[in-house]
Amino acid sequence: MSTPPPTPPPGPPPETPGTPAASWSDGLRFAFGTLTVFPVTVRRWDRGAARTGMPVAPVAGLAVGVPAAATGLLLLALGAGPLLAAVASAAVPAVLTRGLHLDGLADTADGLGSGKPAEDALRVMKQSDIGPFGVITLLFVLLAQVAALAQAYGDSWGRGVLAAVVSATAGRLALTLAARAGVPAARPEGLGAAVAGAVPLRAALLPAVVVTVAAGGAGALLGAYGVLGSVLAVVLGCAAAEGLLRHCVRRFGGVTGDVFGALEETAVTVALVAFCLFV
Repeated sequence: MSTPPPTPPPGPPPETPGTPAASWSDGLRFAFGTLTVFPVTVRRWDRGAARTGMPVAPVAGLAVGVPAAATGLLLLALGAGPLLAAVASAAVPAVLTRGLHLDGLADTADGLGSGKPAEDALRVMKQSDIGPFGVITLLFVLLAQVAALAQAYGDSWGRGVLAAVVSATAGRLALTLAARAGVPAARPEGLGAAVAGAVPLRAALLPAVVVTVAAGGAGALLGAYGVLGSVLAVVLGCAAAEGLLRHCVRRFGGVTGDVFGALEETAVTVALVAFCLFV
């Protein structure tokens, strides 16, 4: 996204039997170029790149979570309190994604809250303004994230760091799982059409296992409860995102780029809350 994000073509990215598989380099470029503002050049924008790129989305989450945690730590080291560190750790991911996922969350909330048929709800989501449902949802989600991070930093700096990193990674893992085969796109164009159903189920489940095990390993630094809490944060965050995904598929007929943003923020928020409850 910082060479501005690739503009999706008017229809789904072409996929033909002769389309070559994307390399891991192209997949990483796709993941970072789509999900962050880091300066990468996306060389391929097609379903082959999405198939390789979405399974490594948690790596982009890790790259966002580490600076978020580092910023919180820096403020604490300079004498700031846990609340200010929490605000900074919640703000950094928004900056590193240009608020893309928060915008998607607000638009999805407006679409779901409109009570209109799928076609009209999708039209509401495409509008540039944010309605009351979007504002209320953003308010409570950000408050929950800041409150959870403040509690984690208040308990110990290590808990705060782990919460910031694990939640950011879990949020992007939710996107990997949402891009699995069988999940339809709600529109024939845009990011949703580019990645919906692009990832084979096995390729989506493997990152889920890796992220969960890695989170548990990192949580071991905080003891047995750290292992349990970190694993539950990943599992419950992704489970909440899965519930929202299924509701959006029923409601809209599929997923959109906005829905992916809502899934990420939902997973992050639930992961943070779970981390505070169980670590």
